Order: sequence, then C-alpha cells, then structure tokens
Amino acid sequence: MTDSAPGRNPLRGRRVALGVTGSIAAYKAVAIASSLTQQGALVDVVMTPEATRLVQPLSFQAITHRPVAWDMFELLAATEIGHVSIGHGADLLVVAPATAHSIAKLALGLADDMLGTTALATLAPGLIAPAMETNMWLHPATQGHLATLRARGWTVVEPESGHLASGASGEGRLAPPEMIVDVAKHLLAQGGDLSGWRVIVTAGGTREPIDPVRYVSNRSSGKMGYAAAEAARDRGAVVTLITTTGQQPPAGITTVDVEQATKMRDAVVAAFAEIDVLVMAAAVADYAPIEIAPDKIKKSGSSMLLELALTPDILGEVAGLGSNGQRPLIVGFAAETENLVENARAKLARKRLDLIVANDVSQPGGVFASDANKVTMIRSDGTSIDLPLLPKIDVAHALWDEVLAARRAGRGR
Repeated sequence: MTDSAPGRNPLRGRRVALGVTGSIAAYKAVAIASSLTQQGALVDVVMTPEATRLVQPLSFQAITHRPVAWDMFELLAATEIGHVSIGHGADLLVVAPATAHSIAKLALGLADDMLGTTALATLAPGLIAPAMETNMWLHPATQGHLATLRARGWTVVEPESGHLASGASGEGRLAPPEMIVDVAKHLLAQGGDLSGWRVIVTAGGTREPIDPVRYVSNRSSGKMGYAAAEAARDRGAVVTLITTTGQQPPAGITTVDVEQATKMRDAVVAAFAEIDVLVMAAAVADYAPIEIAPDKIKKSGSSMLLELALTPDILGEVAGLGSNGQRPLIVGFAAETENLVENARAKLARKRLDLIVANDVSQPGGVFASDANKVTMIRSDGTSIDLPLLPKIDVAHALWDEVLAARRAGRGR
C-alpha cells in the first residue's frame, strides 16, 4: 500500500509497539518494522530474549532509528518506569511473529519479559500474527489461547499454508508483512474524518456471459474502485466493496463478488437504504447478450450475429430511491474518449448525481491498468476541479474530500 496522500495514512505519527518473538520468521519482522516506519509510524520494537538469538536488535534499530527494548532491567536504568513506558505510549501493539509459547504467555497475562509487561501495561488495541509448525498451530491449547485473546479484543492475522521451517508444508506460515501492516492501518483508522460513515464502492468491469467460456466486458481493472475503498477505510468508514475482479481487498473491507450488471444492481439496491455514500467506480457494461448459450458456441461460418439488450441503469435506479436530503450521496464516474467535460456534465444531470469523476481513457498509455489517473471532478452545482496526473490513491482521497464538502453543504444524510 502507498502513502502518497499526506496526512491520510492512519499510521503517520502514530506510535506502534512491535513485539518480536523467537520464531524462525523473526527476520520478516524487519520488513514489518521498515514498512511501518516508511509510512510515518514511530516504531518501538520489543523483542523477547529468544528473538534476539535469531535477529540482532541492531537490525531493527537501524530501520526504526529508535532503541530496541528486550531487557527490562536495562531499560529501567534509562527511564523512570521503563518496563511499562512503551505500553503506556503505544497507539497499537503488534506481535509478529508470535510463537505458540508467546501466545500462551499473553493469554495467561505473564509478565516475565518486556513483551509481557508491555502487553499488560497498554490500553492500545492488539494485533497478533502467529507463526509456528502446523500441529502446534492446530493444537487445542494454542487455539484456546487465541480465543482468549480474541475475547479481550485482539485481532488475529491467521497464518497461511506453505513451506515451513521444518521442511513440511502446511498451516503455520507467517502472514505476509504487507498484510499485517494493512491490518494495522485498519485498526488505527478508527476516528478518522469518515468515522461512522457507511460506504459502498463498486469496482471493475461487469462480465456479461455469451456462453460458459465467453463474455462481453471492458478494459476496467478495478484499481480506481479499490483505491476509493482503501482511502475510505483509512479515514474510518465502514466499507463494502462490490467487485467483479476477485482481487484481495484491503483489510477491514467487506466484499461482495459479482459478475453481471444485474447482480451488481441487486447488491447495490439491497444495501442502498443503509448507507451514507455510494461510489459507482465500476465500469458497468451497457449491453448484455439477450440469450446465453448453455454450451460453448462452436465456430461455424465466417460471421456470427450477437443480439444485445440494455443492462440495468444502476445509477438511474438508485437516484430515484430517496428524496434529496434523505438519500445517500451518490458519486459517479465517466470514462470518455471525447468531449470529456461536456459528456460528464450531461451524465451528472441525467443521473442526478452529487459528484462525477471524469477521465479521458484515450490518454496515451491508457488509465485502466495504471496506478495513476488524471481526472476532472464536477460538482452538482456545475463547478469543477481539474487534478493533475496522480496516483489513484491520491485521486481517491481527493474524491472523499469533495464528498465531505458536499456533506457539510447539507447534501446527503
């Protein structure tokens, strides 16, 4: 994940205590510390004595530019209440990797090392990422201790299946560092300027089947929709992503997988009455085959006639579901190859939108699979803002800035 939108990454300026235990995966914690630090967090690494035998504390100190705590008696000499000071100051406690032994100690509340005292001393939310041999992971004792931690409010990033240090393959492999960091972002996003908002974002191009192996679609990658969902998540919103892509969403986002325009319409309409904002970033196919062949169509002759019918007008339908001032704010997208602003303004008025994001998809190099976008945002009062070429996550934050302004102007719930 990126941090190209200043002030919007919930990690920036936050204090994260990173507990590292004696797992062979301890070396991966260096990547976690690096990512947290690069995204602006102040990272205090707390190591168990066993972890220091696998990775040198200096590795973490070089990455975080902060001292590493592992001997509470040494820390006592340097600070007034050294063994609890890190816990008191933390906004989040992350334990990654967590061994079966360390999980048991945390669940029992043992405080015989710096990690134990830090966990007991903090009021911050806890995130734990286990890593161990498969049988140890599946053992009822380990699962029982994790259940205890979950009941206390800890978030568990469960391990993956894969190659293990024992040489076997199975469950127990530490989750990817980027996933752990993304969950940390989600936990710290609470209290942002979209906190309490319920948001739907649609993403990707719909697929309208011709037969079991072919479909009508478009070039949309879904990246803009995913960026809009991630940005809303990072600002505290409760996000549902209705997507056609099947990609892994950012942590903390509920996904609804669909393929056809009719299924996307049904998913949007079903949740519409309960949300504050709808962002229709998906590229919905305008037409779909009238008949879907039950079996693969075999090549025959020099041509084939495919009869198409209009798909549901999702924006048109939902715009009429609530009166002005009561319905959610609705944001549409317009991908155009000519007359960008004129066509987008017409769509804004026709669909009764609160905001439309228009982009010229005829740009050299294209925008569909790119991580950047150049857009014009047009408001319901006719005024507009032109953005330069920006990473899509920055475009997404600019979109949410506009939505916030619209809400403050009295539009939407």
